[in-house]
Amino acid sequence: MIPLSTRMRPDSLDNFIGQKHFMYKDSLFYNSIRNKTFDSAIFYGPSGTGKTTLARIIAKEMDGEFYELNASTTGTKELKEIIEKAQLKFFGLQKQTTYVYVDEVHRWNKLQQDSLLKAIEEGVIHFIGSTTENPYFSINNAILSRVRNIYEFKQHTTEDLIEILTYTLQDTARGLGSLHIKYETEVLKVLAEMSNGDARVALDTLGFILDNLNTDMELTTALVGEAMQRKTTFYDRSEDRYNLLSALQKSIRGSDPDAAVHYLARLLNGGADIQMIGRRLLVMASEDIGMAYPTAITIVNSCVQAALMVGLPEAQINLAQAVVLLASSPKSNASCMALDKALQDIRTKQIDDVPLHLKDSHYGGAKKRGIGIDYKYPHAYGGYVKQQYLPDNLYQAGVRYYEPTENGNEAAFKKFLEGVRKINGRD
Repeated sequence: MIPLSTRMRPDSLDNFIGQKHFMYKDSLFYNSIRNKTFDSAIFYGPSGTGKTTLARIIAKEMDGEFYELNASTTGTKELKEIIEKAQLKFFGLQKQTTYVYVDEVHRWNKLQQDSLLKAIEEGVIHFIGSTTENPYFSINNAILSRVRNIYEFKQHTTEDLIEILTYTLQDTARGLGSLHIKYETEVLKVLAEMSNGDARVALDTLGFILDNLNTDMELTTALVGEAMQRKTTFYDRSEDRYNLLSALQKSIRGSDPDAAVHYLARLLNGGADIQMIGRRLLVMASEDIGMAYPTAITIVNSCVQAALMVGLPEAQINLAQAVVLLASSPKSNASCMALDKALQDIRTKQIDDVPLHLKDSHYGGAKKRGIGIDYKYPHAYGGYVKQQYLPDNLYQAGVRYYEPTENGNEAAFKKFLEGVRKINGRD
């Protein structure tokens, strides 16, 4: 049986859902395909976000020969054969370009990747490589220099997945529209949220549920939870997730590790995923702890990354460590408040230009314009020298955004800055 995610692959640009940060009607990306000017590219991002689907759509729209390879099963020999065929078409009477799509291209070694170089440079092939790894680390620089664009595919939003699921349930040609399944939009939202941005997971879970229903063709939250093997308590009432996340943050801000762990436990017991909790913890590390314990964000980030790697249920241990650390740390929101004040000034005041001595002077003619001439390099003065950095009107007004506290490590930063401000005569 063909998986539902395979059946529902979009076959045209207008049916493609997601990646709206670069893929939308009349975007340069969209127009390059419509105008048949699309060149080589790297598609980079997590699984189930549409990399392979979009590559197939591009090949179809471009009317070119298309080869789809997987780097884990295809070697240099097969690639050379494809390039030889492509050369005959490109330099022969057909003058046809060949598109070569290589999935998991990061699995190829340097020699295998380098075998593409000449063909890409000469235009014999247009190369599309997809990878879940950062291409700047996993793909040779020589390839990157010949590929004009790297497109980052992001996890589908909940709204994207709901749109995909709704279309699938209503489509009668390839989807499930002829089954007339009863469902509430809230059920699709639960399935979308539990799929963690992966359209393949969302669609195949939907297919699994509907393939194994008995007589009552109704999609419910309980069935979604059973299929995903996760509790759905957290998703049954939408306000719960926000209340629990809010209570978690306020307990951490109030330095109550017992309450913080309690709300973490309720989130986990209800089915909250690692990313949802992890994102909030990382925000807290900067918003609520900040400069009072500046290494907190490093430790919390390590805990969240470890949780993602380990997976549930063991990931709960990593998250608990992060929560207890944050709740037990000294607190300061001074850096966060400093930014808020600066943004408020920018929105409400007429701000003078950047002082001339701070402007970029690394180009011919800068000195003639008086740019960079009076800049003093602090390291040449032992690490600090009196100098104006704020725009004129803010400097003259004695504006101060960052007001450090006496809490934790921030007390040391406060002492240093007080010394600096005293030298400047601005204390």
